Amino acid sequence: MQASILRFLHRIATPFLDLLANGASFFGEETFVIAIVLLVFWNINKQKGFALYMNVLTSVLIMGILKAVVRAPRPFVVLEEIAGKRMETATGYSFPSGHTTTAASFYTSIALLLKKRICSIIAAIMIVLVGVSRLYLGVHWPNDVFAGLLIGVSISFLLYRWSLQLFEDRVRLVRFSIRYGLIATFVSLILSVLLNMELVDPVAFNDLMKTLALAGAGLLGFGFEEQIVRYRVEASLTKKILRYLLGMGVVIAIIASKALFPPSIYAISSFIRYSLVGIWATVLFPITGKSLHLFDDER
Repeated sequence: MQASILRFLHRIATPFLDLLANGASFFGEETFVIAIVLLVFWNINKQKGFALYMNVLTSVLIMGILKAVVRAPRPFVVLEEIAGKRMETATGYSFPSGHTTTAASFYTSIALLLKKRICSIIAAIMIVLVGVSRLYLGVHWPNDVFAGLLIGVSISFLLYRWSLQLFEDRVRLVRFSIRYGLIATFVSLILSVLLNMELVDPVAFNDLMKTLALAGAGLLGFGFEEQIVRYRVEASLTKKILRYLLGMGVVIAIIASKALFPPSIYAISSFIRYSLVGIWATVLFPITGKSLHLFDDER
């Protein structure tokens, strides 16, 4: 049944549908999601930005652990007639779908936080489009997409109220962020060393290591921001545009710095880069922004 669905999508493929599928897939990718989460955290509402961060990264961590445990091959590996497309995004094992998990968690969280019917409808459409695009591109089985949808939606419903309440309790937030940030960072560092020493499967653990690095450093940043920075998002439109352009410019530069590291330390360099993105986004940029008068103190 699963193979039949993929073969059908392969038969109806056209250049126009390829373009649509590639575009839809992008809306479930880390670059897009990070850009929107940071827009919310820096410019709209810190509490909702934190909730988005917690929901999405928790979902992606669970997805990454399942990928490492199940290690299911992708369709283009099993089915000779299926040629995978957008292959640069198919970096790990197949089950569950990372794009669908990310999209399901992200768009469900947006709908829950905004609480508007039109937002819920758009969110549902986006989740379906991302999931179907991964099938059309031949990089996932239907079961992968269904599992990703289930994980993303379930985790977001379970965590969104808890994450909002956690952010309101500064003492709990700081303790939680620093404790689990240190654990995630330590585990990610160990995995990066094991990956570089070729002691663990890179297909199973490379993406998980990156997620842990981003999650751990980001959590540490949230904790330190509440202790030493405590900026407010309110500002003129000009300031908001400038702070977003500067903040995202550095994020993109950090991600692009991959070319500066030798391939022999690919995993350790990924740990460094993803950790830098997390700590920059949540505390280093607010500190820098305050010195540049782009952020003001909470009052």
